[in-house]
Amino acid sequence: DRRAAGMAKMQEVYGFTVDPADLPGRYTDVTVDHLFGTIWTDDTIELRDRRLLTIGVMAAQDKPELLEIQFDNALERGELTVEQVREVVVHLTHYVGWPISTSASGAAETVIRRRAKASDTEA
Repeated sequence: DRRAAGMAKMQEVYGFTVDPADLPGRYTDVTVDHLFGTIWTDDTIELRDRRLLTIGVMAAQDKPELLEIQFDNALERGELTVEQVREVVVHLTHYVGWPISTSASGAAETVIRRRAKASDTEA
């Protein structure tokens, strides 16, 4: 069913899920059932490509907190390497502008530092 597929895909994309039954209104229903249960689960575009598109939009909208989620999960899932995350920021800088790109760069470096520190702690 779309709800279960949407919740599973949300977990895959973001590393967490939200149960629409726990929140009032239809907004979360539409997000889980349609965005994740229909759009993100469609295999016409690979998940990595969808993530790159989403990263571009988040960068253009200057949403570093959402970029951190995308960068972290892209690294966690092996969709992007650290070098590729940094290159995505360099590429986007020329399209979103230098002032906005500082937020994207900050989000990328925050995630990279946090993951490096966590791997050092685990070692």
